[in-house]
Order: sequence, then structure tokens, then C-alpha cells
Amino acid sequence: MTHSILRTLAAGIVLSAAGAVWAHHNMSALFDFDQRFTRTGVLTRADWINPHIYLAVDVKNDEGKMERWSFEGPAPNFFRTRKINKTDFEQAIGKTVTVEASRARDGSLKGLMRVFTLPDGREISLCPQNC
Repeated sequence: MTHSILRTLAAGIVLSAAGAVWAHHNMSALFDFDQRFTRTGVLTRADWINPHIYLAVDVKNDEGKMERWSFEGPAPNFFRTRKINKTDFEQAIGKTVTVEASRARDGSLKGLMRVFTLPDGREISLCPQNC
């Protein structure tokens, strides 16, 4: 009986740990680091959340139509040592920004941020974290 309870408890711990690992996905599985691209457009949203920040940028494509690009970045804590904070991103909403990123492997309008340029010209390198 005791062994059965211990096995059940151990299985529960293993499954819980597996869930945490799955939640933090492998970036190279989602993004192609060899497919770098740059988009310039209007920042429409900045989600300052763990485990990764997310930005939405409206960009005109080659036909002049608007596309909403989604960019994933590192955790908010990453920016602390670079003297960049949530307010810097919030103040950039509605303004033109430039993002250099790695393209999503599924071909969607998504990218993993590598370099982000704020409207005031400050350039934030997310490398080596996202490179």
C-alpha cells in the first residue's frame, strides 16, 4: 500500500514538472534563426508578462495593406539591466518602431525579436538571449 502511494506521488511530481517544461517552449523549434527580417511599423500593443513579452506591430506590406505582426521577446526581467522598463514600451504605443527578428517556422506573421528600436532611437539588442 505504501509503495503504491509513493509511486502515485512520484508520477504526479513527474507530470507536474513536464507541464512546466512544456510551458517554456524551445525557441529554435518555433523560430528559424537563419531567417532574419526587419519590419517597421506602428506599435499597437505591448504585453509585459512572464515568461516572455509580446509586441504587436502594424506594418504595411508590399501591396500597401496593413498586417499585424506579433513579436516575442525575453522575460521582462531581461530589460532591467538595460535600463528599459514597461513604461518605455507603453509610451511607444501608437508610434513607429523597428523590429529585427527571426521568422516563425510556420510562416505566420510572427517573429522572435533580436533588435528593437524605440521611437526615440534607442536600440535594444536582445542578443545573445534571442539569437
